[in-house]
Amino acid sequence: MSVIAELAEGRTVEGVYAVSRKRRLQTRGGSHYLALELVDTSGRIDARVWQDVDLLDGRFAEGDAVRVLARVEKFHDRLQLEVRSLEAAPDADPSSLSPAMRRDADELDGFLEFLAGEISHTGLRLVVARFVDDPAVRARLRELPATPEGHHGYAGGLLEHTVGVATLVRETAQLHPRLRIDLLVAAALLHDVGRISELGRGPAFRPTDEGRLLGHVHLGLRLIEERADGLEPAALAELLHAVACHHDLRAARTAEAAALFHANQLDAVAATRPVD
Repeated sequence: MSVIAELAEGRTVEGVYAVSRKRRLQTRGGSHYLALELVDTSGRIDARVWQDVDLLDGRFAEGDAVRVLARVEKFHDRLQLEVRSLEAAPDADPSSLSPAMRRDADELDGFLEFLAGEISHTGLRLVVARFVDDPAVRARLRELPATPEGHHGYAGGLLEHTVGVATLVRETAQLHPRLRIDLLVAAALLHDVGRISELGRGPAFRPTDEGRLLGHVHLGLRLIEERADGLEPAALAELLHAVACHHDLRAARTAEAAALFHANQLDAVAATRPVD
């Protein structure tokens, strides 16, 4: 069995992968083909089905696990699979084949609890605890990416990114004491919580109907408001504002909202930009 990270040009490979993307397209000559993205825990690769398209198309759907026999080719300087045969692999769990984070999930879980426990403001601590102490939320943090096709784009990336951003703002607030550390850490821990409602299960992580229409920021604000009992209105407004602006620096009206924006950007860039 061949894992994606170990594939090399010119090899004939056989493996079980999950189908994270599936499209039926046409060549310029009018022939149909299947354009796929296949994933396993080690990575992802594009694949093409040129032969027996009608037959193979009916054997699987996006999100399924499949057994593939293919040849590894190079196209535009990227490896790609030319599929020879393909069949469903019903005994394999597709969600377990999503690309996985390299850091230890239990260790990150411990950091998450530590950061939440450092919030001294009673109302903010209670709001964050209602997420951090919820087993369903914790499970979703472990199984979802921070972004489906961008930074931390693998199962558990949401947990890794959340801890990363919260750690960055905590250190920033210690360097700049005028920043309100409780507000910053709370906002960082909750800034992407809307992903748990926005994204479906792996390996495709397709948006839910709500996710497609509303997006993770709006959904996150709604989730926070639903669990904000006991938090005074002024503190809630500042928390919601920081979360709402974490992708929009121009909209930031507080130093904490601006700091969260920059920490979010820094963690995303550090996770994706190649190191020379």
